[in-house]
Amino acid sequence: MRSARASIAVLAPVYQTFSIYFNKFKQFNNRIKLTHLRINNSKAKSGYRRMNISHLCTIFLFLLSVLSLHDCNDSAQGCMDKNRAMAVLRQMEKFLKGQEVRFAEGLRIMKSKLTSLQNSVSKFPQSDQSSSQLSCPPLTAPAHGRKFGSKYLVGHEVHFTCSQGFRSVGSGTRVCQENGTWSGVAIICKDVSVCSSNPCQNGATCVETLNQYKCTCPHNWSGNHCQYQTQTAPPEWSVVNDPAFSRKPRCAKVDRAQHCSCDAGFHMSGTSDNSICQDVNECEVYKTERGGPLCTHACVNVPGSYHCSCPTGYKLLADGRSCEDVDECLTQQHNCSRGTTCINTGGGFQCVNPECPRSHANASYVKTSPFQCERNPCPMDSRSCPLAAKTISYHYLSLPSNLLTPATLFRMATATAPGRPGPDSLRFGIAGGGDTRSLFVMQRSDRQTGELILVQQLRGPQELSVEVEMSEYSDRTFQAKHLARVHVLVSSYEF
Repeated sequence: MRSARASIAVLAPVYQTFSIYFNKFKQFNNRIKLTHLRINNSKAKSGYRRMNISHLCTIFLFLLSVLSLHDCNDSAQGCMDKNRAMAVLRQMEKFLKGQEVRFAEGLRIMKSKLTSLQNSVSKFPQSDQSSSQLSCPPLTAPAHGRKFGSKYLVGHEVHFTCSQGFRSVGSGTRVCQENGTWSGVAIICKDVSVCSSNPCQNGATCVETLNQYKCTCPHNWSGNHCQYQTQTAPPEWSVVNDPAFSRKPRCAKVDRAQHCSCDAGFHMSGTSDNSICQDVNECEVYKTERGGPLCTHACVNVPGSYHCSCPTGYKLLADGRSCEDVDECLTQQHNCSRGTTCINTGGGFQCVNPECPRSHANASYVKTSPFQCERNPCPMDSRSCPLAAKTISYHYLSLPSNLLTPATLFRMATATAPGRPGPDSLRFGIAGGGDTRSLFVMQRSDRQTGELILVQQLRGPQELSVEVEMSEYSDRTFQAKHLARVHVLVSSYEF
């Protein structure tokens, strides 16, 4: 019993010393792990590896040997005596002090590395400074307008629009530039006034009304914009000596002065004491000011206005000025008899019934459709028959007068039966037409197609014909010829 108490008395200071150094080791071990997560330093890693758990294992083995003393008694052999135990404790104390010095040195190295790392981080540029160099100051929407775009970084665009009734002055689009400024100038939305464009002339006063304006003309001026000077003698485009084309002026006192004006389509004429509103001949005014006719065909002046008319066989379009041909054939407004075909022309129609040519040189034809004839089979001993046209077709073209040239009128191409080889080459040309040959050109548009082109303007009314032929060749040997008779019908009008 006394031996056990002596062992416990000996172990008490050993256990206390070990607890102190073990706690120091745990604290330092945690610091080493935290530092290892922050920086990647090979020297710190090696120091950490040297201070591994093997040292603790040595200490625990020693404690186990010392703790075995409480099971020994005075008479037992092999038990460690007091002097020997004290020697081991002194060696252990010396070992732990050495470890403490090494731990302190490792901690000093870690603190030095952390200080260097903090100094390096403090030298980095601030994020807000770098971002400010890549953006522009915010923009706001103008008064009476809107802004589109909320990014103010370099290269981004911001767009501006003005509300209805306002017009923009400035840059509608601005771009953030690399120097931190916006391109263009600030936008301003200004009120749109119908009188801001100064529509009234010769010192007239512009009076605004709802979405429109009215010009109050000074003395001796008239017109919607006060553009006409009041004359004692009426101008050439004024209608006189016709009560239907005259009106009394409308007069009113403005600022103690009497102002008179005329209705739209009239102008003031006469003296200040005896003025009258005369009709404006819009047809003549347009021709004088614009240098051309107001209507496509005919302009008819009426009191205060005008209207356009079209010749017989034409209709007025929705714009009130242009004319378009009426297709009597399509609308069944023709009187062609049975056996004839209706052909629409400019302003009218024709009833046609083309006939096949008479037999000649052993070549005869039969009508296979209203506009095509085909050659009958040739006699075996005939040499001239195969040279005659194999097919003859009839075509009718209606053209306006003075059509712009060059103009493609007609195309001709070959057609082969399924399973039969086509010709190696084709030749196109103008076969007949007399004096009209100089008005046309026949040329190839591709390998299988030829085009009839009008090269001179035709003034109507007139009719003319031209014959176009297409020859087929195989191995440079003539095979067949096809003929197209084109009838051109030129109208009296340019529409």
